[in-house]
Amino acid sequence: MKPATHRQKKKKDTAVQVTNDSSVVSKESAAARCYFNDVFLQHFVCRAVRRAPLINRGYYVRWKAVDHCVRMFLHITEKCSQRQILSLGAGFDSLYFRLRADETLDRAAVFEVDFLDVARRKAALITSNTTLRGLLDSRLPPPAGPVHVRSSQYRLLGVDVREESQVEEALGAAGLDRAAPTLILSEVVLTYMETQRSDAVISWAAKLLPQSLFVMYEQIQPHDPFGRIMQEHFLKLNSTLHALRHYPDASAQRRRFLDKGWEQCVCLDMNEFYFGLVPEEERSRVESLEPFDEYEEWHQKCSHYFILTASRGSLVDQALLAPASVSPALSISPSWSPTALSVHAVPVWVEGLGMASTSLSPGKVLLTGGSSRRGRWPMASVLIRGQEGWRSISVEPVEDLGVRLYHTVTCLPGRGAVVYGGRSSPLNPIRGLFKVTFDPCGPPCPPESEGQDSVKVCVEQMVCTGDPPPPRWRHTAAITSHKENSCCFSAGRDFLFVFGGQNQSEAVLGDGCFLSVDQQHWTEMPVEGAAPPARHSHSACSYQGGVVVFGGLGGEGVPLGDTLVLRPTERGFCWERMDVRPPPVPRYSHCAHLTGEKLIVVGGVWLHSDGVPGVVVVDITACSSVEFSLDTTSVPWPLMLHSFCCELTDPEEPVLLLIGGGGNCFSFGTHLNPQPVTMELGAALG
Repeated sequence: MKPATHRQKKKKDTAVQVTNDSSVVSKESAAARCYFNDVFLQHFVCRAVRRAPLINRGYYVRWKAVDHCVRMFLHITEKCSQRQILSLGAGFDSLYFRLRADETLDRAAVFEVDFLDVARRKAALITSNTTLRGLLDSRLPPPAGPVHVRSSQYRLLGVDVREESQVEEALGAAGLDRAAPTLILSEVVLTYMETQRSDAVISWAAKLLPQSLFVMYEQIQPHDPFGRIMQEHFLKLNSTLHALRHYPDASAQRRRFLDKGWEQCVCLDMNEFYFGLVPEEERSRVESLEPFDEYEEWHQKCSHYFILTASRGSLVDQALLAPASVSPALSISPSWSPTALSVHAVPVWVEGLGMASTSLSPGKVLLTGGSSRRGRWPMASVLIRGQEGWRSISVEPVEDLGVRLYHTVTCLPGRGAVVYGGRSSPLNPIRGLFKVTFDPCGPPCPPESEGQDSVKVCVEQMVCTGDPPPPRWRHTAAITSHKENSCCFSAGRDFLFVFGGQNQSEAVLGDGCFLSVDQQHWTEMPVEGAAPPARHSHSACSYQGGVVVFGGLGGEGVPLGDTLVLRPTERGFCWERMDVRPPPVPRYSHCAHLTGEKLIVVGGVWLHSDGVPGVVVVDITACSSVEFSLDTTSVPWPLMLHSFCCELTDPEEPVLLLIGGGGNCFSFGTHLNPQPVTMELGAALG
């Protein structure tokens, strides 16, 4: 090997070893917040660091999936005279110490293999720590050769996993029994190897251990926006995810193992594992541990990682993953139209997530609130379409609106808009309503020829009577109207209908509240029909005096795909559920607009690994739907369509303007769409 090539290989190996240090700190953070019980991780970190709730959840589901497989294996083999666990690239994992303390390692041994430097560091930590050292059996001879820690039930080996002959020789010398039932564990290890090397490890394990269960946790779905951000992150760390190129999805990973000598294989992405194998009571416990409002990134992270079990031998077949049930949110797959809708970037810098928007007039869009790389503050702006395209103009003053995310801004009949709800943090919902109107002495925006770069608006807090609903965010607000209502003094008025959402005490809200716009009074209205399930992050569009509601995230943390219509009646309103065929794939954090009798639902997040949501068109009259993918080849950056705004720029032109969007992509960094994009709907509307 040439010196330069050797140095390059050494640099990459070091970068891979660094991922161990980061991973154990994240696992310790989750354990410290009681996501799972592991008192031994603290002994493997130099300094504890509190990770964000999103990262804690991500490492919880990883830990839970691996622990599930380990416990299942030990249960299936509990009557065997000998069984063993072989952990490849074990790093600073505490598995042995947890199992030893739980007294679940009866007639079992744990073998760990990792780089020489990692094994030496781990051995030093173990031998210098009285708690860890006390869980070892010191009656065996001192370790020698590649074995750095040796007890009757634990062997730590410093060998490069890629060197098959060396690994096989070292394991044999350490006492690995090829005939005993064996669990082979690989947590984000093989993907760092060149694919030819990792394939060889999988084949080698199948040949060496005829009664074995292979458990692997790794990444998938490299080509969608989240997957692109994920890959870029590991490239920056000099830790390329090699397996993604040849095995991009769960189906390819299953074929991989079957082709490499394994008899059976089950592969689940982490959404499938979480909703299929983690009991609802346990999910509720975990979801209540910390304030949390990053659902989109949580579900996307889970759709980009998988847990796989592959088996050889009849005994361990029983330990294969078997979901208890399949959520409806996962059972409905998208059926794509052959037509893709084109998306084009708009050359104006506007970014942010959790903003709200409303169309003031054709070619004029008001934006409020949100969070960007510059932080959070009481910001608002107007997007204006002129002869030379779109431009952004700041709005002054806006201090009365406060800092808010995931609120609504609803255009009122006539002039102005109502800003309602939102939050500054998951513990601080925004109370009160504000009416925004433009300076009556001038137009909403000055002529472009004047070269002004700001617009003055009037922000007035609305003092409302009646019984106000609880504060909330991730709700919807739409204008409804009722011509006759003998039981209500607000008869014949327009109402702001607020539905769903969440707040600091309720994960989902299912109430619908009516605000008489003219009288500024929260009004009780008779509503008949079966009440819809509680939800947040859904959409609601004004329709024939009522509202059309679509999707959202339900009470069990699962996306909904229902279409509901709130229709005016003689006495009040009535809920109706549409039986749409084919049923749209459940999703949330999308936007929606009505064009005639067609509901245009854009973007969002679903639980499928099969692509990302594009546009689904729901025909209200025909009760039918069509899913369209998006052609984003002309957009030079990953387009993330969640936590964004969407407006029809002109009723005469079926063009949507999509503004903002993005999120904190797990531990891979924050991505925000830097520019708005336009989408032509002609092909979708027919």
